[in-house]
Amino acid sequence: MLNAEGLTKTFGGVTALDQVDFDLRPGEIHALLGENGAGKSTLINLISGTYPRSAGTLAVDGHAVEHLTPQLARTLGIAAVFQEFSLVPELNVVQNLFLGRELRQGPFLRSRAMRQEADALLNRFGFRVPLDAAVADLSRAQRQMVEIAKALRGRSRVVIFDEPTASLTDGEAEPLFAAIAQLKADGVAIIYVSHRMSEIRSISDRVTVLRGGKRIGTVETADVSDAELIEMMVGRPVDELYSSLTLSPGDERLSVRGLSTRSGRVRDVSMTARAGEVVGLAGLVGCGRSELCRAIFGLEEVAHGTIRYHGESLHAPTPHHMLRQGLCYFPADRGAEGLALNRPARENVTMAGLNLPALATGPVLKVWTERRAIAEPLEKLGLRPMAPENNAAAFSGGNQQKLMLARGLLKDFDVYLFDEPTVGIDVNAKRDVYALIKQLAEGGATVILSTSELPELTHLATRIYVMHEGRVMAELGPDGITEKSILSHYFGEVAHA
Repeated sequence: MLNAEGLTKTFGGVTALDQVDFDLRPGEIHALLGENGAGKSTLINLISGTYPRSAGTLAVDGHAVEHLTPQLARTLGIAAVFQEFSLVPELNVVQNLFLGRELRQGPFLRSRAMRQEADALLNRFGFRVPLDAAVADLSRAQRQMVEIAKALRGRSRVVIFDEPTASLTDGEAEPLFAAIAQLKADGVAIIYVSHRMSEIRSISDRVTVLRGGKRIGTVETADVSDAELIEMMVGRPVDELYSSLTLSPGDERLSVRGLSTRSGRVRDVSMTARAGEVVGLAGLVGCGRSELCRAIFGLEEVAHGTIRYHGESLHAPTPHHMLRQGLCYFPADRGAEGLALNRPARENVTMAGLNLPALATGPVLKVWTERRAIAEPLEKLGLRPMAPENNAAAFSGGNQQKLMLARGLLKDFDVYLFDEPTVGIDVNAKRDVYALIKQLAEGGATVILSTSELPELTHLATRIYVMHEGRVMAELGPDGITEKSILSHYFGEVAHA
């Protein structure tokens, strides 16, 4: 259906995509896999007509396409659902679906016809979204559904999905996967970009791996292991991602007893964490582990229960107090909660440490010392490019994560709460995060790691609490940590039956 040969794209003197071949068959899901900066986004932007290609050929149904534009791509049936939504928050769902392509009768809008078509389109994929709601009032998952429906309005024959589940829970992603399965059954060809190996494994037919702007290879998904795919991505065996930890847990530093949140997302949870250990929080997305981290840091209101830190009871913790007490929290959504994307990287690193003597004298910020203070943390984490005056939005996902993590290295914290620290970042950036966790724990800090990535738990955690529907279902010690034992508790009492 689609065939590209020798696709090349240069920006100034930088080659972002170098002589890449790619083909797509009707009714298949062809995954693109690679690190941040590998060329995935550039390739899909060339195929969707967003960028003009510097060299190479592109053919659709055997017919060469010389100068592809977004409008021509839509005419050819190529639709794209990008990470960043193209929706207008103030308009309702129907208005967004038809924006720029309204149904008219003379000078008048055919409002009833548009509403009927919008309802039919959403129902076709099982999307439950109120038609009259403003997009600004929808959940992230509902906005994703509207974005998909907008792209599929018309006769799309090729659909590109760019990290569609990056900020969705497992439950929220289910309608998306059902829609993709229906598109495939209808003969639509799908290009699927994701960092989540489990998704690629479960839904794709073929995988093309890119590295450094070059095509490393295209393989049948069923014929290759996860370890082989990762080695194609990074050029080294997967075992090198995780260094062995040498930990000697000490005294209890943080404990939670019978904790429940006002929202009901955490219910009667008890756990402990000692100095010099990595405590894992496992469970499906939405199980309550993220809310537990937020409650400990003071972002979720506690209904009842106790939090003890260094033996002291905290009845109503606040982020300001917890930071000053030596507890550092890294949120899962770095874009919404972790970073000020329109501010320089320098400010993003120092914003939580403005009371440090190296950065301030009383109320006076010593701007001239900021660069010196952040140099070592950023170098240790391998920020690329090393450009602290660039806005945070200008960096890749992995490097944005490093900006957020660098905050925790400006001073020595006693406890570090990591919530999904590797979501949406490439394998090399993950390795840097793992090295940081190892360094912190071996240095005597307490690390609490909340993640949906089972290999991270089995390789890094010394103890694991498995959560389901807000409750702790099991505590696993060093001798009982395997992927099988963790998964056996994912679904609560059903698993035990």
